[in-house]
Amino acid sequence: MCCGIYAYCLQTVTEDNPELLKSFSTPALHVLESAMLSPVNSMEYFLLKTLVAGTIWNLKDIIPSKSQAEIINAILKILSEVLEMDAGETVIQMKEAETQRIKTAAETEDTLQNANGDDLMEDDEMEEIPHRRKVRRKTFISDLLPPTDKELREATALLTAQQTALEIVVNMCCSEDPTDDEWEELSSSDESDAFMESSLSECGGQLLSPLCLSHEVHTALTHHLLPKKIFDKTAFPNSIAVDVCSRNPTWKPLIRKMNTVQCRALVCLQSLVSLLDVDPLGGPAALQALAQHLSQLLFSQPDFAKHVDFLEAISSALRALLQTMASKNIPQCMTPDQLMTLCTAGVHSSNVGVRVNVVSILGITGSVLAKEDGTLDILKTIGYFLLEVATKDPCLVVAGEALDALFDVFADGKEAEMASVQIKLLSTLKEFQPVFKMKIRKEGRTKYSPDQLCVLDNVKMNLRRFVAYQETVEKRLTT
Repeated sequence: MCCGIYAYCLQTVTEDNPELLKSFSTPALHVLESAMLSPVNSMEYFLLKTLVAGTIWNLKDIIPSKSQAEIINAILKILSEVLEMDAGETVIQMKEAETQRIKTAAETEDTLQNANGDDLMEDDEMEEIPHRRKVRRKTFISDLLPPTDKELREATALLTAQQTALEIVVNMCCSEDPTDDEWEELSSSDESDAFMESSLSECGGQLLSPLCLSHEVHTALTHHLLPKKIFDKTAFPNSIAVDVCSRNPTWKPLIRKMNTVQCRALVCLQSLVSLLDVDPLGGPAALQALAQHLSQLLFSQPDFAKHVDFLEAISSALRALLQTMASKNIPQCMTPDQLMTLCTAGVHSSNVGVRVNVVSILGITGSVLAKEDGTLDILKTIGYFLLEVATKDPCLVVAGEALDALFDVFADGKEAEMASVQIKLLSTLKEFQPVFKMKIRKEGRTKYSPDQLCVLDNVKMNLRRFVAYQETVEKRLTT
């Protein structure tokens, strides 16, 4: 659909383009508003409206302040409608419709062929002349119809609309537009698996930060039940829809699109969990259920470590969720075995973002366990693991995250103090301290951004303080 192509181009050029905003006229804005509010009669129109909604969000700075709340509400209403649709069921229905259409066309062709054959036989009998074979071009009714893949286009349009809707929500959660064309790459291609690695490594493991949420966006998000609809999209794609697509070469690419929607939903979930209070997310019980859901998603795939894009998305969501639960004293649900399975697989990933996430998750969970009794053994396991990462990971961003995690886990608590002495935490950190300092000085300016260097300098300073603290702990426990 040509309109969709134009709308995609318009959404792209209006993103982070203040010069264009200055030349954008009020009548042009009214045209977009009319398109956004027009009735929908197909999935392709849903995609069009979603792209227009994204464009209007990009133009929010030129919208009069008195109209901001109304426009934001209209945008999120469209996104809510798009995300409410069951893409898996739609794929199944569209494939069935295509099969039926092809079957009907074939039956019609057979009927016409049989009718033409009978007419030829009657003519030959009436003329009473020997039948001579005629060279004729066989014409099917389908030859006279324009080629169509209408059903496939409809299914593709819905999946693209849902992916775009999730990306718009993430952009709404950011106080600054994403850098390095991150979402532009995501929107234009499903092959952009490197997106998260670059964005996480450049932000020290924090995706699209800093985050904030205006009152208007917060109100509209909760009013249209976006958190629940986004949670639902984090589930694995409909298995029947996947099976249907896998048996047809032209439909097979939709499997990747369905997986992409799931990964975008997980990234979106990370932003919402980081921004919203517990109540809009459904309360403590809902967060525990969500943590259980993410754990089941993760561990239902024995080979989850091979799916790097999925692993990064779900580890980012888990990191944000566990951090929120820890800050609100909500009991966590991952078992120590699950925790170590995730971290062992994740820390060997080539993706920096995955390694940062699993180290952070270990720090969050360890700091909670440090306040409990009977956790000495698991704290020792966590300590050994984090020390290994801090001293051996080639990326200083990951090493710095591991050190931060150690500071959190062994900052306080009777069990943590005993564990720190037994794993020789102090001596290992004292030995590593000059190495870390030298690596920052040697590699810092060539491999890392100014923001990352600032974080690493902070870690270096905290390491010095933590070593001093551990000296007092060890002295007290050994005398």
